[in-house]
Amino acid sequence: MTPLADRLHATIRQDVQSMHAYAVQPSAGLIKLDAMENPFTLPPDLQRALGERLAAVELNRYPGTRQDDLKGALAAYAELPAGCALMLGNGSDELIDLLSVACWRPGATILAPLPGFVMYQLSAQLRGLNFVGVQLTADFALDVPAMLAAVAEHRPALTYLAYPNNPTANLWDEADVQAVVEAVREQNGFVVIDEAYQPFASRTWMPKLADQPHVMVLRTLSKFGLAGVRLGYLCGAAPLIAEVDKVRPPYNVGSLNVEAALFALENGYEYARQAAVLREQRERLQAELATLPGVHAFPSEANMILVRVPESQRAFDGMKARGVLVKHIAGLHPLLANCLRLTVGTPEQNDRMMQALKESL
Repeated sequence: MTPLADRLHATIRQDVQSMHAYAVQPSAGLIKLDAMENPFTLPPDLQRALGERLAAVELNRYPGTRQDDLKGALAAYAELPAGCALMLGNGSDELIDLLSVACWRPGATILAPLPGFVMYQLSAQLRGLNFVGVQLTADFALDVPAMLAAVAEHRPALTYLAYPNNPTANLWDEADVQAVVEAVREQNGFVVIDEAYQPFASRTWMPKLADQPHVMVLRTLSKFGLAGVRLGYLCGAAPLIAEVDKVRPPYNVGSLNVEAALFALENGYEYARQAAVLREQRERLQAELATLPGVHAFPSEANMILVRVPESQRAFDGMKARGVLVKHIAGLHPLLANCLRLTVGTPEQNDRMMQALKESL
């Protein structure tokens, strides 16, 4: 019998063997402000109502027409333009993967700015597409000339533009994004505007879909307040979504996920209230961070703030020792040197986070 190590070496793809699995930081006993989650739970009356709703779901059946009900509710919530459709995913991560599957051809390329969301590159790699990253400017703006040159050279099948961007949290200039959108149109590719942080942003690309059939908008309910539900949706011209939908696994979104999402949309006022609090807290944190010597907080239109500190590893370790977990991202890209990513939490959590940061600098 071949030893397992030899069998793995002979059978598992070499690039997979060289990868590291996505790591989730242990957070037991810590204030968890590392993953851009909504820190609020539902009020007790809504928790009870949701529990009763989920208890009535027929778990012995495959997901059925309630998926169509959810798509209708999401279309209304997102104000989906006429002539457009949407499809559901098990989180936006699955939809990114399905786009890679749908667009694979020999030599096909995916393009995205860097630093950016890691799943764009990972999906391209795992699905056998080329990935081209274009570095942002020093202040994390789109480098439009570099983006246009990359589009012309590589003619990408898919170009991802996170709006706002992760992990930098900034919302790129609308004219800069439009320039890239137009360049991709001329090269017969598609653009995905990733609006994962839409509840906290001042602008959306959604209304433009009616006039830009080569553009799709990707969203998730994770930042809305349902990170544990794992539900994303992809919007675009109906014929385009119909093609991508062909590679979607049947029953990819479970009945409990669908019902929980419908419940959340029906009670959207509570999630809107939570988002308003988080936007207010974001501005409060920005003002406080501006007073700290040696700390630079970058502009944010998400529920996170990117900060550069004198010694990021020391600050991260110090905050963790004081019971606050944030994200140390200095190693993800050279532009992120000495950077931490702070999730905006409840007012009380933010008090603890700021105190821990001050004591850890």
